[in-house]
Amino acid sequence: MMPPSLNTLNYQHLLYFWTVAREGSIARATTVLHLTQPTISAQIKLLEQSLGSPLFLRRSRSLVLTETGQLVFHYADEIFRTGRELTDALVRGGGRAPTRLVVGVSDSLPKLTTWRLLRPALESTPGLRLTCRIDKTERLVADLAVHALDVVLADAPFSPSLPVALFNHLLGECGLTVFGTEALAAKYRRKFPGSLTGAPFIMPTANTAMRRSLDAWSVSADVQPLIVCESEDVALLQVFGQEGMGLFAAPTVVEAQIRRAYNVRVVGRLPDVRERFYAISAERKLAHPAVVAITEAARETLRG
Repeated sequence: MMPPSLNTLNYQHLLYFWTVAREGSIARATTVLHLTQPTISAQIKLLEQSLGSPLFLRRSRSLVLTETGQLVFHYADEIFRTGRELTDALVRGGGRAPTRLVVGVSDSLPKLTTWRLLRPALESTPGLRLTCRIDKTERLVADLAVHALDVVLADAPFSPSLPVALFNHLLGECGLTVFGTEALAAKYRRKFPGSLTGAPFIMPTANTAMRRSLDAWSVSADVQPLIVCESEDVALLQVFGQEGMGLFAAPTVVEAQIRRAYNVRVVGRLPDVRERFYAISAERKLAHPAVVAITEAARETLRG
């Protein structure tokens, strides 16, 4: 079967598919589209035939997107999001469309650090419409390669493995601060960092840059914390620390925000354990004004 072209892709059928995927069932989509179930089913079947691949699998009484369905939904979402922006611009009477910034955020990047990195873009670009997608860095850079994202923020450089040019831009770096509840901080603050040997510690998982840095420091300093929990979700790690499960580390650059947000105390600082932050782009020289604002501000402030 020949691959679909712009001339054969029916955007009305694509709208029906997108609505069903968003609503989770054809029955719910009938209310949104004001069409009958047989009509919607028939139009989606025509779309599948034109694409040469099924878009849904039926599981019990629900519909599940196939791998192709997930890909089509991703692009359909972009198409109809852009359509809504066009409508909004026309309603406003024309003029300049709002600046959009679609950012991929590595799931290993602490959320407070993410806000610290993104805030300059919001402050420097009035009316900026910001979209954040959180996922594994590998999946985000795949979207970046097909220009579905403007930039990816991560705590480690991306090692090229795709047949496209991607560029790592070092935004800055800082040390780590170790936090704990008031009781744990009082207990382990004395003789820090040697006091960390045997101390209960909540660690990021081994596939993260922070964990690799902490493990390397632990070996070189001959300090062996007692790992009581590992978490891929950095925010969950911090909540567990807030509840007293153990100590945890976070970038020193957001030390004050961590203390306020989680009501924890500083146990000590590890300036030699460096946390680095990167913007990954499909362009060697950054051009998007909001991304430029992020990189310039980060290089000024991330010196801790």
